[in-house]
Amino acid sequence: MHEPSDHPQIIWQTRTREFDLTRRGIVMGVLNVTPDSFSDGGRFSKVDAAFAHAQAMIAQGAEIIDVGGESTRPGAEPVDEGEELLRVLPIIGRLAKLDGHGERFVISVDTMKPAVARAAMGAGASVINDVGGFLDDAMLAAAKDTCAGVVVMHMQGEPRTMQGDPRYGDVCAVVREFFCATLRRCIASGVPPAATAFDPGIGFGKTTGHNLALLRRTAEIALPGHALAVGVSRKGFIGKVIGSAAMEDREWPTVALTCHARSNGARIFRVHDVKPNVEALRMTEAILGT
Repeated sequence: MHEPSDHPQIIWQTRTREFDLTRRGIVMGVLNVTPDSFSDGGRFSKVDAAFAHAQAMIAQGAEIIDVGGESTRPGAEPVDEGEELLRVLPIIGRLAKLDGHGERFVISVDTMKPAVARAAMGAGASVINDVGGFLDDAMLAAAKDTCAGVVVMHMQGEPRTMQGDPRYGDVCAVVREFFCATLRRCIASGVPPAATAFDPGIGFGKTTGHNLALLRRTAEIALPGHALAVGVSRKGFIGKVIGSAAMEDREWPTVALTCHARSNGARIFRVHDVKPNVEALRMTEAILGT
């Protein structure tokens, strides 16, 4: 599906930078500072390693670095607030001192805890990425008070149990209605409409069939004027589709999904492997004529 020629305006306002996503998408580089990440096994749980990896992703074209201190893989157990703060604040503070922060790149915090979100914003983050979907009024208040950009993600259940037996009538209709309802809550809470981006939550309380339906109908679930974020990188359903359990075999299918989702209206791409996805994004946009 090609984008319409009139290119409806999509502006996403974060605390330190306004992104004009009308004609171009951006890559959000994943920085898991956890010891139990599903994809990188704690390789970046130390600050120096995390900082070096973030610098590499920025050099490769990531315009957002998404820092997460609590694993949200299926079956993950919660991390207490104090531990999560100890994991995320040092690296956020260090990244915020880099040349180009706020202009070349911004920092996102991937958290479900309002106190962690507030502290991260105070340390230099610009975006709150909440896999809990901002269902907590305290998280909405944190976004409003800190002038954060927000990424609202849909999830059925919670990480510990979400893949037990996810069921929907029409998963796309459910996700889109969730987006609409949450946008109304954001506006009522004082979060500006321009600050809100939405993520269908691929792999969060969804079967492979649900994930493929959401990717097939991406254009239908996007809200006009709001950026749609897609996070498919290295996820388990890719392994099921290609018939391989090897993590490295999921990298090129992720690139294919970036191309497909951009062609169908997505604008923010949360990935582990930045360079090939940035290049695929620019090639896809050249074909689309944006």
